[in-house]
Amino acid sequence: MATTKWALDPTHSELQFKVKHLMITTVTGNIKSFQAELSSEGDDFTNADISFSGDINSIDTGNGDRDGHLKSGDFFDAEKFPAITFKSTSVEKDGSDYLVKGDLTIKDVTKSVKLNAEFGGIATDPWGNTKAGFTLSGKINRTEFGLTWNAALETGGVMVSEEVKILGELQFVKQA
Repeated sequence: MATTKWALDPTHSELQFKVKHLMITTVTGNIKSFQAELSSEGDDFTNADISFSGDINSIDTGNGDRDGHLKSGDFFDAEKFPAITFKSTSVEKDGSDYLVKGDLTIKDVTKSVKLNAEFGGIATDPWGNTKAGFTLSGKINRTEFGLTWNAALETGGVMVSEEVKILGELQFVKQA
């Protein structure tokens, strides 16, 4: 079967991260500018090849001061490391969904991660474009990637959780 190329539809895609703050609420951030590509054997995404790059300077949490802190050397160090990247190593069918394994690079640290990709299906838009949709989810420990800044709280615990939830709504367009 021929290899099918799929390009990200950025107008119908979003990528978020969620982190506990003060151990009582969750702060949500978005990576506003990112690219992703995948190639598959036809419309079956088993063993697909997936690559992703996200612009650290596009991080948006709804608070300019916090965004600046995240882009600083305390966290992502956007000046030295302007992108987060991901490259799949395997994609396995999991019922009607997929388990995606790959190498995530943040700053100068690359670690293997597992992500769940809920397959939303394939549809044709009103202009004749074939699209595939996925809801992505996973968790990482930010300290494993050198994002170690934190502050202890008087009441116990820390200001920022080590666990980061990753959530994505991704729509891809089949390329001719």
